[in-house]
Amino acid sequence: MPCYRCGARQTDPVRGASPWKRGVRQESQVLICPDCQHQHDLDLDSCGTCGSTTLICRLGEVECRSCGAVRLAARAGAGAFAGSTPPPGLSAEVEAALNRVLGRL
Repeated sequence: MPCYRCGARQTDPVRGASPWKRGVRQESQVLICPDCQHQHDLDLDSCGTCGSTTLICRLGEVECRSCGAVRLAARAGAGAFAGSTPPPGLSAEVEAALNRVLGRL
């Protein structure tokens, strides 16, 4: 999944924790690249209880990692790209990867 702001693709991580962060935007899980994390206007959803933006979305629920509050996602089953279309060229990259793995010429 690419960064929701700039479309950068995540590469294989080096040893240790990933510098990429997770967030929730329009009730869909998104990734935020290290460069975009420095911007102050990330437009992420926030917790209705404590106001934190450290949310995760899974199985139709949104959970706050700060206070533990859990609520149902209003858009359960929403797309992974938070209301946007996949980045250009993604289908071609997927097709090329499948061809490599399956040994297609």
